Amino acid sequence: MTINKNVNSKRKSFWSFAGTHFSYFFSWAVIYGYLTLWLEQVADLGGTEAGLVFSLMAGISLIFQPIFGILSDKLKFKKTLLACIALSALFIGPFFQWLLLPLLNINLYLGIAITGLYLSFVLNGGVGVVEQYIERASWVNNFEYGHSRMGGSLAGITATLVAGRLFVWNPTAIFWACSIAAAFLSILIIFFDKVEVSEVVEEVDQEETKLDKKTIFSIFKQKNFWALALFYIGAAAIYDVFDQQFIVYFKSFFETANTGTIVYSYMASAQVGLELLLMIPMPYIINKIGAKRGLIIFGFITFIRIFGSAVAPNYQLLIVFRIMAGLEMPLLLVSIMKYIANTFDRRLYATIYMLGSNFAKQVSVFIFSTVSGRLYDSIGFHQTYLLLAGIVFVITIISAFTLKNDHKEEKENTATADVI
Repeated sequence: MTINKNVNSKRKSFWSFAGTHFSYFFSWAVIYGYLTLWLEQVADLGGTEAGLVFSLMAGISLIFQPIFGILSDKLKFKKTLLACIALSALFIGPFFQWLLLPLLNINLYLGIAITGLYLSFVLNGGVGVVEQYIERASWVNNFEYGHSRMGGSLAGITATLVAGRLFVWNPTAIFWACSIAAAFLSILIIFFDKVEVSEVVEEVDQEETKLDKKTIFSIFKQKNFWALALFYIGAAAIYDVFDQQFIVYFKSFFETANTGTIVYSYMASAQVGLELLLMIPMPYIINKIGAKRGLIIFGFITFIRIFGSAVAPNYQLLIVFRIMAGLEMPLLLVSIMKYIANTFDRRLYATIYMLGSNFAKQVSVFIFSTVSGRLYDSIGFHQTYLLLAGIVFVITIISAFTLKNDHKEEKENTATADVI
């Protein structure tokens, strides 16, 4: 009877965390999918100014990332920081409806700066807090992080289908949809996301020791930390930079903007649908081939997708390369979580995740968002994409030799399969 009660409790917890992934990444998908379009069509910003918004989001997150990482490692399963981020997301709708446009009219760069600060806290900084918390919970509650992350993939499908139509009806309505999602996110985090701390295995119990400055700063002496950071700077970050203004490029293949927007929503939904399906087997695939190989495969697929998009002669072929992103994201998300857990001290999991991946990624996004924005305006999308593809290819080759091999084999939990 006790065993059944424990299994049922963990099943409830799993679905709650999947719901948290869904609620959070709904807003993420809307902002990253349609913010550029909103800035250009509603706020009348050019490619350079839109790129600056994303650069500031990434740049300001460089302050948040190390702080959030250390706080997360100290808080462990306490939800204080997580709840603050969720509650802050409630104001996305009011911010874009009533505050941003007046700010831009007062001073363009003031409006861009405040937008970057706010979205950086909720998204670029907050994503690491959400991801590492659920990964920690998966260790304790015995489910695969990748399966919970399917909620995020489902959110991507929902967001693209809903946001595309909302944007055509009323562009600012997409941000109110984010506020509604944030309300559900807050409820799930505060009342439903439960971690069975009393059942933590002995190995994790031993890792729950107090962290000091010496232990935290020891990560900067590890070659593997810098190898991981380089991979994120040159491969994973370019993935995001490439996608920031892709919708503008995609729409250029159509006679009318609205037609391009609707087709984009269908295409993005198909991409995330593939991502959702691949999230089911991906944890087992990465356990089999190793997390490092997963990261390297991600790098090469990213190169192919960007290069292919640059030379695609029509929107039909462009759609094919875009849908390939459905393979990239499961590879990256599952591989990076397992790679850090297998090759670094788990006591520093959140700090390494924030600094080695998210922090390094935001450094790259901060630099490349503004640069690529200027290049889009000066030399066009085709040439800029070729340049980005070349960077990804070179860094992936280097990372194949510099990233440490992960030899630790993770145990598959049969209870997780029952949950799914």
